[in-house]
Amino acid sequence: MSAILLLVLGLGGMAAGYFVYSRFIADKVYKLDPDFKTPAHEFEDGVDFVPTNRFVLWGHHFTSVAGAAPIVGPAIAVIWGWLPAFLWVVLGTIFFAGVHDAGAIWASIRNRAKSVGALTGEVVGGRARIVFMIVIFLVLLMVNAVFGVVIAKLLINTPGAVVPVWGAIAVALVIGQLIYRRVIGLGLVSVIGVACLYGLIFLGPQVPISLPETTAGLSANAVWILILFGYAAVASLLPVWMLLQPRDYINGLQLFVGLILLYAAVLIANPTVVAPMINTDLPMDTPSMIPLLFVTIACGAISGFHGLVASGTTSKQLDKETDVRFVGYFGAVGEGALALAAIIAATAGFASLADWQAVYVKFGEGSLTAFVDGGARILSAGTGLNNEVAATLLTVMAALFAGTTMDTGLRLQRYIFQEWGEIYNQEWMRKPFPATALAVISCLVLAFGAGGADGSGGLLIWPLFGTTNQLLAGLTLLVVTVMLVRRGRPTLFTLVPLVFLLVMTLLALLIQLKGFYMKENWFLLGLDLVVLVAAVLVTLECTAALRRHKKLREEEVRS
Repeated sequence: MSAILLLVLGLGGMAAGYFVYSRFIADKVYKLDPDFKTPAHEFEDGVDFVPTNRFVLWGHHFTSVAGAAPIVGPAIAVIWGWLPAFLWVVLGTIFFAGVHDAGAIWASIRNRAKSVGALTGEVVGGRARIVFMIVIFLVLLMVNAVFGVVIAKLLINTPGAVVPVWGAIAVALVIGQLIYRRVIGLGLVSVIGVACLYGLIFLGPQVPISLPETTAGLSANAVWILILFGYAAVASLLPVWMLLQPRDYINGLQLFVGLILLYAAVLIANPTVVAPMINTDLPMDTPSMIPLLFVTIACGAISGFHGLVASGTTSKQLDKETDVRFVGYFGAVGEGALALAAIIAATAGFASLADWQAVYVKFGEGSLTAFVDGGARILSAGTGLNNEVAATLLTVMAALFAGTTMDTGLRLQRYIFQEWGEIYNQEWMRKPFPATALAVISCLVLAFGAGGADGSGGLLIWPLFGTTNQLLAGLTLLVVTVMLVRRGRPTLFTLVPLVFLLVMTLLALLIQLKGFYMKENWFLLGLDLVVLVAAVLVTLECTAALRRHKKLREEEVRS
C-alpha cells in the first residue's frame, strides 16, 4: 500500500477535527470569551506571566509537549501493525488530545493560572490534590530524567547534531530579543530563525563534536546529562520571553519545515508501506495490543503531560481566552502530525517486510532508530538529500524537541515544589532558586542514584511512563468535567474520553503489575502499586465531586 494514502487520510482527518470539531468544542462546551481578562494580563510580571502572541505561544506549547515521545511511542506501537497505531493517533488527536489540551488551558485560566494539581484542590478537594500532585511529580521526574538520557545518547551517537542542538539556543536568545523589543516584524524574525537553524543542521556534519570517553572519571553520557541539567536549570529561571518562548517558537517552525520536507518526500518518492496492516506474526513476549496500545502511544494521541504544560506555563502566557482553540487544540494537531510522520517512517522507510521484521524482533524495538533511519531513506529518495544530512536533520529534530520538553519540564517541576511550599507553609521552598535546586537534585538522584555512574537511572522507571502519563490525562479530564458540571455545560465530550482512558490505563497498570511480579522487579512493582492506588483514590474523589456538583446544579435549576 502507498504511504501517500496514510498521509492524506491522516492529515485530512486532523484538519477536519480542527476546523469543525474544535470550533464546536470552543463555542458550545468551553464557551470561550474574548473579553475575559486572562491571568497573563491580571498578574503580568515579565517573568512567568507574559501576554504572548498566539503564534509564538502555540510554538511554546507545541514544542514543549512534542518531545521524543510522539516519535518513540508510534514507532514502537507499529509492531502490532500500522492500522491500530494510525487509527489511535488520528482519532485520538481529534476527539481526545485536542479536547484535553484546550480544556486544561481553559480550566487553568479560569482559576488564576493554577496548575492542574493545585486546581484539583479547589475543584475536587484537598485529599485529591495531595494524591494528584504525587502522580504529577512522578510524571515530571520520568520526563526530565529520561529525556536527559535520550538527548545525551543522540549527541553521542550523532556527533554532527551537537552544533545545531546547542547553536539553536544562541539563535533563540537573539530571536527572543528581536521579538520582545519589536526590532523587526514576527514574519521576518521567523524566516531568519528557521534559516539559521537549518544552516546549523547542514553545518553540523562538517564539524562533528564528541566528548572524551571519560572526563574526571565520568562517562561521556554522564557528562552530557550533567551539562543538560545545568542548562535546564538556568533556562527554567530565565524570563519566558528570553529563551523559552523564542526557542519553542523557532523549533515549532523548524518542525513544520521538517514535516513538510518529509511529507513532500513521501509524495515524490511514493514509498510502500511494507509493515503489515495487522501483525499476526508477533515476536515472543509481545504484550496484548489492548490495552497496551493506548499507553504505548501517549503523546501523539493524548498525553497527561500536555495538561501539565497547558496549566503550568501556557496558561500564564495566554493573551485572549479565544486563543485556547488555536494554542491548545491546534497544538495537539501538530503533535498528531508528528506522530503520523513517525508511523510512516517506521512502516514505509524499509525496503522490504524482511528488513522491517529484522528491526522489530521484540517489543520495544524500533523507537527513534526506526524513525531516523526510515525517515532518512524517504527524505533521500524524495528530495535528493545526502542520507547523512537527512539523518542529521531528523536527529536534530528529535533532540531539539526533547530539549524544549526538558526545559519546560524542569520549570514545571520547580512550580510543583513552589506549590508544595505554599501548601505546607515553607517560605524558602516558594522561592525560585531553592525550588529549582530541588527539582534538579531529585532528577539527578534518580539518574545517578538508580542508574549508577552512567546517569541512566531514569530509564528504570520509564516502563511506567505510558500508564502514569495516560492516568494523568484521564484525571485532568475529570477535573475539567467537574468544572463543566458546575457551569451547566455539556459533559459528554470530556466524559467519554476520560472513561475510556481510565479503564484502559487501569487495565494496563494491572497487566504491568503482573509482569513486574513475574520478573521479580520489586522496585517497579512497588511504584506501580503507588500509581495504581493513587489512580483509584483520585478517581473516587473526583467521581464523588462530580456527583456532588451535579446534584447542586440540579437543585439550582429547580429553584
